[in-house]
Amino acid sequence: MTVLVADSRQARETLISSPVVALLPVMVVVFVAFLVTGIAMPVLPLQVHESLGLSTLVVGLVAGGQFAASLISRPVAGRLADRRGAKHAVVTGLAAAAAAGVLYLLSLQFVSQPVTSVTILLLGRVVLGVGESFVITGAQTWGLVLGGAKNTGKVLAWVGTAMWAAFALGAPLGTMLYVRHGFTAIALATTLVPLAALVLVAPLPQTTPTAHARSGMARVVAAVWLPGVGVALSSAGFGAMTTFVSLLFAARGWTVWPAFTAFAAVFVLARVFFGHAADKIGGAKIALICVLIEAAGQALIWLAPWASLALIGAGLTGFGWSLVYPGFGIEAVRRAPPENQGLAMGAYTAFLDLALGIASPMLGLIAGAAGLGAVFLTSAILVLFAAVIAAWLVRAPVSKLQNG
Repeated sequence: MTVLVADSRQARETLISSPVVALLPVMVVVFVAFLVTGIAMPVLPLQVHESLGLSTLVVGLVAGGQFAASLISRPVAGRLADRRGAKHAVVTGLAAAAAAGVLYLLSLQFVSQPVTSVTILLLGRVVLGVGESFVITGAQTWGLVLGGAKNTGKVLAWVGTAMWAAFALGAPLGTMLYVRHGFTAIALATTLVPLAALVLVAPLPQTTPTAHARSGMARVVAAVWLPGVGVALSSAGFGAMTTFVSLLFAARGWTVWPAFTAFAAVFVLARVFFGHAADKIGGAKIALICVLIEAAGQALIWLAPWASLALIGAGLTGFGWSLVYPGFGIEAVRRAPPENQGLAMGAYTAFLDLALGIASPMLGLIAGAAGLGAVFLTSAILVLFAAVIAAWLVRAPVSKLQNG
């Protein structure tokens, strides 16, 4: 135990002077783990809508199933990270992600029976949602233990950068695999890549569990609910990009993968150059600026007559979304009990999962009724509501919210 505490102190000192060096092992694990989401992102809607011939509503349900599972499992992941250590949560999540790949493979045995195939695929998405919930909650808790409260924004930004770098690389890689080898290659990668990540995690030292006293879930949710609602509303742009932009680009005759790469690459660049801004300027202020940029990007995709203009919209969406999550996340951590950082991050991110679980099927209905373009108009409006939350948080001191 003494060695682990010393390791955490040493890593925290390193983080202050060189955040990338201290967080690099955690970032590598997150990158490898989320590569499986990146490769499936542009092709999963095509598999459901085109290969299986099912509706856009079903596309939304399959996407939403992952987020719903993440929502349910976030509190469990947070408590596990607090009580048994972040590494244990990450290992559990990687094992679940590999199991999801096995279910993807099984779904391909029933492509002649679309309902059966998509049901198994949906189950795989649910298992993957649980796995990713444990991985990202454990990784964030790991980073917060290493970095301390004053580096919250920096930790969330850099861990998120690893995740989105995986999305940026995964999108063209997944498209290439799908074109050349079909969904079988996606399923195999989903099975094998998390196992490779387990090899990377194994030699890393465990961090000291942070939960010394048990805080009720209700107390934690009460502390983080307002930033949680803000990130939930702002997630509409993310949901529209991950679930429907591939269908929109395909319907307009544009190459699909550049939309994901533009979104994720700009996201990563924004994190690299501005990842420290939320700690210095304030989480709510950064969130307010970024949700306005995100909304503008979604509106541009809705209006774009050319692929190049839509790609600019995708880039603006990526830039805006880049610091919304850590911006609101700083506000959530500042308001939560310090001994329950893992549970606080799980509860905060659960708002995001809830929104995406609801928004994906809802946007699917809108796509079916009013066209794919209407999805991005709707998401732009929802993101603008997040600006109201951010503006209120700018004006409201932490003590007022905690006492109220």
